[in-house]
Amino acid sequence: MIKAILKEYGVPWSINRALYSSKLKMMKMIPKTEILFEKKVNIKRIDIFELNTKNIKLFLEQLDQEDKQSIIEEADRAIVGSIKGFSSIELDYGNPINWNYSPITKKLVDNDKKWYQIPDFDKERGDIKVIWEISRFTHFYCITRAFLITEDIKYYEAFSSQIKSWIENNEYSYGSNYKCGQESALRMINILMAYTVFKKHGLTTESDDNNVKKIIEGGYKKILSNFFYAHKCIKNNHTFSEICGLIIGAWCCEDNHRLKKAYKLLDKEIETQFMNDGGYVQFSFNYQRFTLQILECVLKISEKTGMNISDKSKKIVSDSAYLMYQVQDESGDLPNYGSNDGALIFPVTVCGYRDFRPVINTIYCLINGKRLYSDGKYNEELLWFGKNSNLDCSMSNIKRESKSFKDAGIYTLRNDNNYMMITLPDYKTRPDQMDGLHIDLWKNKKNIFCDSGTYSYATELGKKLSLTESHNTVQIENREQMNKHGPFLIYNWTSTENIVANENSFKGTMVSKNRYKHTRSIEYHNKGYIINDNIEAKAEYCNFYFHTPFDVIVVGDEVRISDKQEHIATMIVSKGEISISKKYRSLYYLRKEEINCINIRCDISNDICDITFDIKFKN
Repeated sequence: MIKAILKEYGVPWSINRALYSSKLKMMKMIPKTEILFEKKVNIKRIDIFELNTKNIKLFLEQLDQEDKQSIIEEADRAIVGSIKGFSSIELDYGNPINWNYSPITKKLVDNDKKWYQIPDFDKERGDIKVIWEISRFTHFYCITRAFLITEDIKYYEAFSSQIKSWIENNEYSYGSNYKCGQESALRMINILMAYTVFKKHGLTTESDDNNVKKIIEGGYKKILSNFFYAHKCIKNNHTFSEICGLIIGAWCCEDNHRLKKAYKLLDKEIETQFMNDGGYVQFSFNYQRFTLQILECVLKISEKTGMNISDKSKKIVSDSAYLMYQVQDESGDLPNYGSNDGALIFPVTVCGYRDFRPVINTIYCLINGKRLYSDGKYNEELLWFGKNSNLDCSMSNIKRESKSFKDAGIYTLRNDNNYMMITLPDYKTRPDQMDGLHIDLWKNKKNIFCDSGTYSYATELGKKLSLTESHNTVQIENREQMNKHGPFLIYNWTSTENIVANENSFKGTMVSKNRYKHTRSIEYHNKGYIINDNIEAKAEYCNFYFHTPFDVIVVGDEVRISDKQEHIATMIVSKGEISISKKYRSLYYLRKEEINCINIRCDISNDICDITFDIKFKN
């Protein structure tokens, strides 16, 4: 394992991880050494956002009454400590809010302990992300939007009292809420956005100003003093969040040197983390959206900082939005590809969490001056992060079609009202899940063959959903595509061979270091898709999996799929033993639903298994 990690992750990464671990051990043993890493900051101003609340208010007032009522009801729950966590579940932190409490396990984290004394994973406490959720202040968006709809001062009063309470219960560098630099960055952004709305309406006081400054100061110090970990060890969406926090903190401190340095870091990170064709280093559409939302925030504050990302960076970011647009279903959803922690960090539309149109449209328009979609509810995000003129931009004429994003390892076959996405990354950076040659199949806005999702990083189910058997691919006996250590570290990465893709077909081979090859060939015909799988392995058997949220029956060699007794598709299997079992999928973090798993077990003869699946749609 150590040899593989050194080879795949690199010696510098391994050294940096060891250095950071040594730092934590030293601080735990000798707490006074924390001061060696602390940076001094002096917050002088906080008006970094420029919002046209008049236009946002007008947009909100023109929403359907049902949508407006939904915003108000969510805000009313939030002002008494009950928020929508992970975009899907109600989490009640009490009134007044207990900022170090998990509503799921009913356990508290000791906020007298330093952040580095609190473990990442604790079975009794449960997922630490549950404790962090309310301290992100994401719920301030529904509170400010409810205020703009109603002009009821109770929403401002809730904002004011909650930031005061947070400061009183979260002394700097103590407790779980100072454990993560990314959480500090998101807290900084969200509190400043809400503060701007209430300040524009003449409601904020000197006390509010001081409280906001204290939260910005604590967040900036946390990031500045510990950025090494996000920059040198994690190297994913956390890095972007924390660089955004560095930009905000430096501007608020009137520190031009650190501000320039942060923008330079950001350009370098964009070039490092995004691939040439728009793919993202985490192999996850959820985290790709997360990062694009951070970048739309960066583009917004450039109005005040007077600096911006480079034209090269803008092109890379635009390509990323384009990729997501090309793999998107007409409903606005995307395949549930890669890890998914339920994060929608700027929920500033009434569109659901699974609707990716707001961010794709906003990023593309901010960079290219053209929108990808006609007028809709998703346009509200443009009002928050764009300029007044953005809504008047012309429409782009880009169409969705079959595409190959080879660097990202994503391929699509698109025809009329159906499409298939195939994943086959040739890893140059750390993998995320065991999903090589996974297929996602959609027709008429229905996800017929789906990804199982994530559920939680801190549960056994969450660990299982990242493995081979939770994807629409093949598993050789009990082998995984790659090997895994702990919740996130994957090693012995797969490689690829002989990839050929065009408008109506795909063929590619995944090579596993766990002693097998899988070649998948897919052809589209006017009635559906023909999938041929060829396995080369010294093994006795293999299992092919297809996960579907719809009803399934087996009749001979046919698998019939239906939605509420309406026939959708039939899959004819050339050989093997077909069985149906119940599995789980998670479209939202910490929420699961039972789905059907079609399992075809085949014997491997003379180290070869060859099988065909003929998928036909209802005429």
